[in-house]
Amino acid sequence: MKVAEKSILETLTVVKRNGKKVDFDGTKIALAIKKGFDSVIQNDDDPTTELATTGSMYTEKDINKVYDAVIANIESKYEENSRIKIEDIQDIIEEELQKKKYIDVYEAFSAYRERRNQSRKMFFDDKKQHKFLKTLEGLGLKSAHEEDMKRENANVDGDTAMGTMLQYGSTISKEFAKSYLMKPKFAEAHDTGAIHIHDMDFLPMGTTTCCQIDLNKLFLNGFSTGHGHLREPNDIMSYGALAAIAIQSNQNDQHGGQAIPAFDYFMAPGVLKTFKKQFKQHIYDLLEFSGFLTFINMDRVAKEVDKFNSIEVDLNILKPLAKDSNEVFHIFEVAYEKALAKTNRITYQAMEAFIHNLNTMHSRAGAQVPFSSINFGTDTSAEGRMVSKNYLLATDAGLGHGETPIFPISIFKVKEGVNYNPGDPNYDLFELSCKVSAKRLFPNFSFIDAPFNMVGYKQGDYRTEVGYMGCRTRVLGNVVDPDRAITPGRGNLSFTSINLPRLGIKYGILDGKKADMKGFFNELDELLDLVKDQLLERFEIQCNKHVYNFPFLMGQGVWIDGERLKPTDKLRRVLKHGTLTFGFIGLAECLVALTGKHHGESEESQKLGLKIIKHMRDKADEYSKEYKLNFSLIATPAEGLSGRFVNIDKAIYGKIKGVTDRDYYTNSFHVPVYYNISIEKKIKLEAPYHALTNGGHITYVELDGDTALNVPAFMKVVRLMKEAGIGYGAINHPVDRDPACGYVGVIGDVCPGCGRRTGEPVSIDKIR
Repeated sequence: MKVAEKSILETLTVVKRNGKKVDFDGTKIALAIKKGFDSVIQNDDDPTTELATTGSMYTEKDINKVYDAVIANIESKYEENSRIKIEDIQDIIEEELQKKKYIDVYEAFSAYRERRNQSRKMFFDDKKQHKFLKTLEGLGLKSAHEEDMKRENANVDGDTAMGTMLQYGSTISKEFAKSYLMKPKFAEAHDTGAIHIHDMDFLPMGTTTCCQIDLNKLFLNGFSTGHGHLREPNDIMSYGALAAIAIQSNQNDQHGGQAIPAFDYFMAPGVLKTFKKQFKQHIYDLLEFSGFLTFINMDRVAKEVDKFNSIEVDLNILKPLAKDSNEVFHIFEVAYEKALAKTNRITYQAMEAFIHNLNTMHSRAGAQVPFSSINFGTDTSAEGRMVSKNYLLATDAGLGHGETPIFPISIFKVKEGVNYNPGDPNYDLFELSCKVSAKRLFPNFSFIDAPFNMVGYKQGDYRTEVGYMGCRTRVLGNVVDPDRAITPGRGNLSFTSINLPRLGIKYGILDGKKADMKGFFNELDELLDLVKDQLLERFEIQCNKHVYNFPFLMGQGVWIDGERLKPTDKLRRVLKHGTLTFGFIGLAECLVALTGKHHGESEESQKLGLKIIKHMRDKADEYSKEYKLNFSLIATPAEGLSGRFVNIDKAIYGKIKGVTDRDYYTNSFHVPVYYNISIEKKIKLEAPYHALTNGGHITYVELDGDTALNVPAFMKVVRLMKEAGIGYGAINHPVDRDPACGYVGVIGDVCPGCGRRTGEPVSIDKIR
């Protein structure tokens, strides 16, 4: 590129934004123009192959044409020894780009300039002081109870060194994303509380939200964590350990949670492998002890045992190997019972270790335990049943001091013909899951029989069974490829929530106005279009990342079809199977603003609530057809967002009874927790929203008292959920915590952890 400086230019002084004066340098102008042209790329993406080839559509001749015009413009406007501001030079560049009809370059240059201005505002106040450092100061010098940002993620200990480091990075990354990576209108909508872009701090990294991990696929031939290759597991202890490692490793590649869609199915082969080892060993030991070892060909016995495809075996197939000896055959029978018992004990230990690992092992620079979930309960094989039973028993036992384990968030899958009715093969596991949940809060319950969860379902095919994340996210349908409408290997890409109460306030009946429903739905459509564009913008950032950016998620083929990619490949062809999701907060308060009553109080409000959410779902479906991507609607899982939205709206509109007069908006479509309503009515009111929120949902029921003492009543609530068409439900109830020993669970007169009686003072020695 030529840079032709004229003599008059050599006398000019450039005034920078901070007031500093420097000599005029045409080279910098040339580079700025070149960056503007380079930012406009030609994208020849083929939507069928999604292999992008990008490059500038302009040549150096175009750049020189604009540069020469800018220099001529400056020379015509300024005299020798004049001063020129940086902003004036940029104005002239924009002026010449428009004159020369490089409109796309002008728009890109102008947008970049605006992002830089926003970035400077972020770091500096009007007095050119580093206001951003005040934010970092709060993170570095204040504790979590003093600084809100340190409590933003409940899964991060903001007071630890690594937790604080993550918060530093998170704070800076959010502002970088707003200033450089997204259109100003998206950042403004977020900052003003019209929408909330979740996990914005991870936007620059292009991470996905969550994924359901297919352990069968991952365990086949082993896998690499990036720091070493792990062999295919060969017993249930290894299966459990590697499952925890897989969750930990995957969390380092995503900003959300990690789930296992069919834990019992995936662990079952480990049980069988363990049983075979134990059976062969017990036969050998008993034969040796009885003096029959030389009489029996152990190689043939071992080969026969290796053929077993279940731990439930007709031992008569081993009779020929006993050589007509009743004593030897009896040894086989005794060895079998001992092997079953030992396998059961080892399986319990494996499940206990799995739970302990996921509540103690760290990810993301050591600041978090993995946010993990498992789905189980439908494998009717003896091995799968052994896994489910022992997992539930280990959950019931709790952690080292008897604490209730938070992770993994366990979800028991309920299905008629499998575990729901007496006589179903896994009915005993359903009963046990209710007993454990009545004590420990977990498992939660998902219901495969809900019509929207039955689409494509095939009994015994875990891929077609719905799998939920503990946060309620659900991914099942697939408009990209209906034949791949499965749960494993897929997840949410990103989601953004809409502030429904804000719309209700603007168009509702406050101050004696009549509700303007036309205005309400018009602006709702505008917000949905805005969020759709924002999700697509973020999707492009994600698609332009490479396999090597996510060495476990993509490199090990955890995400669907990831194993087909090379390390340098971009990700569009696989990410298209994920979901782009709209969320919402505060339907109840929105309805109060529009009608004067929420949906728990009024049948008319319920009809309007369903109309609003159906409208949002219909728009998501329209976008799915238009863009051939999986747009979906989620009942937003971020409870903390309820407080953020209401605080902003309270500052704008003041306290409005039933709308902004509390510290939070009601989550998603829930009937407000403060409203007195029967369990059955709450479930029936919320159930229809589950069918509309295909991106995920949950209904909570709050119970009083010690539910562990009334398991039949607890089970009745679960049945109410199932019969009403709930997709995913949870039952909350009081769980106590002993301040002396830390025991978490139901505490009667005596703490099970330390023996302290109710009312007994807490001694300092016990606390220590």
